[in-house]
Amino acid sequence: RIDVLVNAVGGYAGGQPLWETDSKTFDQMFALNLRSGYVLCRAIVPVMLKQRSGAILNVSSRMAFDHAAGAAAYAASKAAAVAMIDSLAADLKGTGIRVNSVLPSIIDTDANRKAMPKADFTKWPKPEEIARVILFLCSEEARLIHGAAVPVYGTV
Repeated sequence: RIDVLVNAVGGYAGGQPLWETDSKTFDQMFALNLRSGYVLCRAIVPVMLKQRSGAILNVSSRMAFDHAAGAAAYAASKAAAVAMIDSLAADLKGTGIRVNSVLPSIIDTDANRKAMPKADFTKWPKPEEIARVILFLCSEEARLIHGAAVPVYGTV
């Protein structure tokens, strides 16, 4: 029995304009941020369909909709992941399986603080705050939420 799938696989590489982004970086962003969700859903959805229940939650990014300079490959991969999950939600409508995404902004982690030492960390959502949103969306309390892309930006 599988009740919940949370796809939190992902990564960021960027900092240069699209025309300077090498194909290895571009492919890596799509492998991490899109293909991982495809592989997981392909494995898990058949089990959930047999059960006629389950919750699937994909962690995407604010950049799926709010694009930034120097992040074309990352933004494109996250936007594609949201589109894939939206289509999956449409495919699974009425099956008892709920499908949603969360869209965090920059997350308050040690790695992000080191990468952006002059940023105002107090505005970034903490991992545990994002986790609470994910936990809610995967719970029975959120049984009426399906096909949503929920922003989790903090005050960024």
